[in-house]
Amino acid sequence: MGMTLAELTEAIRRHIDREMEKTVAESMAEHALGFFGYYDRIIDNALEPTDRNLFYMFQDYDLLTTESEETTLWDGREWRIHYWKFKAELADKAKVYLEEGPVEEEEVVVNIYDDIPSDIWNRSDDGYEEPLF
Repeated sequence: MGMTLAELTEAIRRHIDREMEKTVAESMAEHALGFFGYYDRIIDNALEPTDRNLFYMFQDYDLLTTESEETTLWDGREWRIHYWKFKAELADKAKVYLEEGPVEEEEVVVNIYDDIPSDIWNRSDDGYEEPLF
């Protein structure tokens, strides 16, 4: 599965924050794609803690997933290897995102004063004075 920079940038904007500046999303995408290169998955051990945090965030937003495999070492011990990979359906979604163009959300205007009765603004003269202190 190949992801282009433009596809991943748009996927990040759609999945994480639609109001994110394109340059921010593009730098995140470029950073992530720099680990994958021409491969569809990378080994978790290749990541620094800060990079791993970014990948966990991408996983939370349904962009990345993990997989593991076990192998037996020459001395008989079991060894588990963890990998990160882009979600299989993400490339298809990203292509659709680019075809659709930018998402424009319509502004909702609500007047909070519509539901308040007009006599609420009248002052009552019940003799009560608010203390100064």
